[in-house]
Amino acid sequence: MSEYATHSEDLLQLVSFIIENEEFGIDILNVQEIIRPVAITRVPNAPSYVEGVINLRGRIVPVVDLRKRFGLPPRPTDHQTRIVVVELEGKVMGFMMDAVKEVIRVNRSVIEPPPDLTVGIDTHYISGVAKLEDRLLILLELEEVLSTEEKEAVLRAQQAVAA
Repeated sequence: MSEYATHSEDLLQLVSFIIENEEFGIDILNVQEIIRPVAITRVPNAPSYVEGVINLRGRIVPVVDLRKRFGLPPRPTDHQTRIVVVELEGKVMGFMMDAVKEVIRVNRSVIEPPPDLTVGIDTHYISGVAKLEDRLLILLELEEVLSTEEKEAVLRAQQAVAA
């Protein structure tokens, strides 16, 4: 086995992004693409954290605003706002973020389990914290950001428009 292969197994490639001045990271293998905001069609009776749906090359994709999902105040979209399109459990979804920062490689040895936080804070979607030289990076499991019921509600919103 080559030296490169040995070292690459210890690295995790992440897309880092910003929400409310905090930096988060998700595994790049989950990301299909990163796009600028496009026209979003609102869906009646959709959950409050669902911005609506977009037409992505003929495909109807629901968009979840992570600020709203995390209970943060709304923020107008600007030139840094991005939608990260991912595939979760066979379904394509978009997640709106304040900004996408960079793609970085992180050694698995600098990742620690998520800290035990105050009771009542919903943190099951945090998979760990990467201790980088100059900052901390909170690692998210996007599959866990929405409960099963919430995912079904998002898909119902998508189907209401597609019908």
